Amino acid sequence: MTDIISAVSTASGVGGVAIIRMSGDGCLELAGKMFAPSGGKKVSGFSPNTMYAGLIDGDGFKDFGFCVYFKAPKTFTGEDVVEFHCHGGTQISRGILSKTLSLGARAAEKGEFTKRAFINGKLSLSSAEGMIDMINAESLASLRAGSMLYCEKLNEEIKILQKELTEILAGIAADIDYPEEDLDGLNADKISVKISALYEKISALASSYSSGKKIKDGATVAICGKPNTGKSSLLNALLGYDKAIVSSEAGTTRDAVEGTVQIDGVNYNLIDTAGIRETSGKVESIGIERAKKIVSSADAVISVTDGGGEAENFEVNGALIKVFNKCDIAVPTQDCDVAVSAKTGEGLDELKRLVSQKCVGELSSDKAYIIEKRHYSALLRAAESLRSAQENVNICTADIIAIDLKDAWDSLGEITGETANEQIINTVFEKFCVGK
Repeated sequence: MTDIISAVSTASGVGGVAIIRMSGDGCLELAGKMFAPSGGKKVSGFSPNTMYAGLIDGDGFKDFGFCVYFKAPKTFTGEDVVEFHCHGGTQISRGILSKTLSLGARAAEKGEFTKRAFINGKLSLSSAEGMIDMINAESLASLRAGSMLYCEKLNEEIKILQKELTEILAGIAADIDYPEEDLDGLNADKISVKISALYEKISALASSYSSGKKIKDGATVAICGKPNTGKSSLLNALLGYDKAIVSSEAGTTRDAVEGTVQIDGVNYNLIDTAGIRETSGKVESIGIERAKKIVSSADAVISVTDGGGEAENFEVNGALIKVFNKCDIAVPTQDCDVAVSAKTGEGLDELKRLVSQKCVGELSSDKAYIIEKRHYSALLRAAESLRSAQENVNICTADIIAIDLKDAWDSLGEITGETANEQIINTVFEKFCVGK
């Protein structure tokens, strides 16, 4: 028997409607103590999934609203759930929540509704993380990736990998328990091939984190080059509005100027850096040093030239895109990846395509990208266990190999929640707001 938890499940502040949600055994009985249906029907006789109009007791006031009952186990949490839909005033929702607490409900903790859903087998741990990623998404691509996670796409792939591991473990167990039986297919070479194939699949899945992290958090793109090559004009053109000051005077940009643009649904933080040149000015020198640090840490660097000289040399650790600017008045004199005109817009679409390609690659709408560091770490541990098993196939006994394979299975289980410990579970749900 579970206690009843209660919370305001809509955003704080004034709005059209607010929802107060309760979950747990007895929540319908509690609702009967504070809701008076307009039609005279008793709350205890409510049909599931039906909304009833009436007066909600807010402990000192009454509000006309609705009550709906969801019957376990066909609910989000897997328990009986009742919702009050009231007018969206802050004091109204607080008053109704307070009334539920005075009648025996307990204030829900962060993410407790979703945590109960996980505990009751309504969704996997990775699906819960996909839900919070969707809620917090700041770009279309991040929303899509979170949706794939929430819809159990990753969970399905992990289950397939675990099934393959289970089959190998079952074969090894049978060989250990019945050594006198010449069981077909249980030899080191065949086991090695299966482990190798699994290792490749898990490594390929883990490799998507490079793109997945940028899909979730966005990517940083530095625009750099010598003074007066049109870096600020290019930033403004990519953003679609004037962010940076544009001037023919060298050294106008003395500090980084930033702006965000979405390309194929991914957020890109564009940074216009100070023109890199020799200077005696202290302020400009500081800006140039800062520019070099930004360039070295960026996910991609747009190196801008305009035919007035060679491109500046600098340390680049991310992808490098060589851009020739001012193609409306000059012909490229150096090798470049794309020629553009910040003034006319020529070549900008191609530049955006290159930025997207260099940073995240070709995006797929039905692919389960690894966007959570926790999942990435678990996949790396699983791959390492498989690598160890592979190395030991020909030199260790079957029971030793089975230990590594079971470790790999457990690491994958941390993603879905099957083998996740209480600390991992609590850390996941601490990211949620109260009421979800």
